[in-house]
This record gives sequence, structure tokens and C-alpha cells, in this order.
Amino acid sequence: MDVFDEKVIIVEGTTDKRKVKGIVKEPVEIICTNGTISITKLDELIDSLFYRDVYILVDADEAGEKLRKQFKREFPEAEHLYIDKMYKEVASAPEKHLASVLTGANIDVHTEYLEKRMS
Repeated sequence: MDVFDEKVIIVEGTTDKRKVKGIVKEPVEIICTNGTISITKLDELIDSLFYRDVYILVDADEAGEKLRKQFKREFPEAEHLYIDKMYKEVASAPEKHLASVLTGANIDVHTEYLEKRMS
């Protein structure tokens, strides 16, 4: 982890982190909230991320939406990335779907995930 990596992706769990890490090509810090996050912890996190590009990539379920609302309220500068609701979880979304979501946010991904994209 390098303090100078400008982009940070915040995910819920370690399986999400592993999945995203395998797709992303550029140096990006991936932070797990492990589901819920306390206001104190969130404030500390926001302070440490103030000058960086932050992306929120959480599950399309109740817990993920709750976390997303918390980030929208406490850290409105963060960019929110959305997976298709039919996949429900980041960890279960196909690599090509995640790759296209990440590419849409100008995050460099391994091209083999994009080549699998169906027309």
C-alpha cells in the first residue's frame, strides 16, 4: 500500500477485495469495511482519504445500500459504483461486469476481462 496511490476503492468484505484486486491493473488501495462501519471509524477513514479519488463499490443488497447511504451522507465527494442488482454481491458479479463498471470510472483493468465482454 502506497500513500501516493491516488485511487481508493471501498468494498464490504475480503472476498470483494480479492475479486476487485484481480481485475484492477493500476495501483489502487482497496479498503474493506467488513460490512458495517462506525461513525468514528468512518470519520478516521474520511480524514485519511481526503485528497484521494475514492470509489464506493458495495453489494446491491440492504446492507450495501445502508453503507452506501452512510458514505453519501458523510463523504459526498466519493464516487459511487453500482453493480447490476441481479448479481446482488460484488463477489458474485462476473469479472467482465465488474471490469466494465470499473472502466466506467476510469480505473484501469486487465484487458482480458474486457475482451470477454459480450456485444
